[in-house]
Amino acid sequence: YLEKEKRVKLEIFNIRGQKLVTLIDDLLPEGEHSLVWSPETYRGRDLPSGVYLYRLQAGDYDKTRKMLYLK
Repeated sequence: YLEKEKRVKLEIFNIRGQKLVTLIDDLLPEGEHSLVWSPETYRGRDLPSGVYLYRLQAGDYDKTRKMLYLK
C-alpha cells in the first residue's frame, strides 16, 4: 500500500502574533505524532510564563489555538 504524506507545519507565536519558532515544517505520514519542545531553551534564553498561540497546519487542516505556559 502507499502511505499518504501531508505537509505539516507547527509554529509558536507570542500573544502579539509574532512568530517565535517553527517546530515542524515537513512532509509526515498520516497518523499520530508527538513532539517535545523545551521553551526554557528558546534562543538561549528563558521564555516567560504567559499565553502563547500555536498554529497547526496539516493538509487542509489549519487551526490556531491558545496555550498557557507556566514555569
